[in-house]
Amino acid sequence: MESVRSLLADRGAAGVEHPGGTLLAHLNRVEAKLSAWGVRPALAQAGLCHAFYGTDGFRVALGQLTERELLASVVGTEVEELVYFYCACDRPYSYPGVPSGGLYRDRFTGDTFVPSPEMLSDFVELTVANELDLVEISAEFRATYGPGFRTLFGGWSAVMSEQAWAEYVRVLG
Repeated sequence: MESVRSLLADRGAAGVEHPGGTLLAHLNRVEAKLSAWGVRPALAQAGLCHAFYGTDGFRVALGQLTERELLASVVGTEVEELVYFYCACDRPYSYPGVPSGGLYRDRFTGDTFVPSPEMLSDFVELTVANELDLVEISAEFRATYGPGFRTLFGGWSAVMSEQAWAEYVRVLG
């Protein structure tokens, strides 16, 4: 994990403002939350660098899409693919289909497809960990986005792990 933290530091994550502090602090909290839930190491590591290419909700990117091989050389192909999938999500298009395993759209390429159950599960865990961290750490974020996440994640209950659901109930329930 130190090589990942070094890359994030080199890319300025500690200097990027983010709800509740800096981007680096948020990335560390998401990784810690996922680890506490007992997810496999690759998913926890993806939590640490989940915003590397920027996301639909936070466009600041630490790396470019042309650097996918660089990130993969640091974290491995599986983790990089999880990070890309998370960053590439066209949220308004993809979120409604999550409970039924519906279509996902890549905001970088415009491609649509049905993700595998495993990829969808990882995406849900990472999304819930990410957003609940922000809801919990920032009163402003909670006031603005908490009600929407309460509704959204309430509809995702069938595709969440027990740990993610318990955290949802604790933070937003």
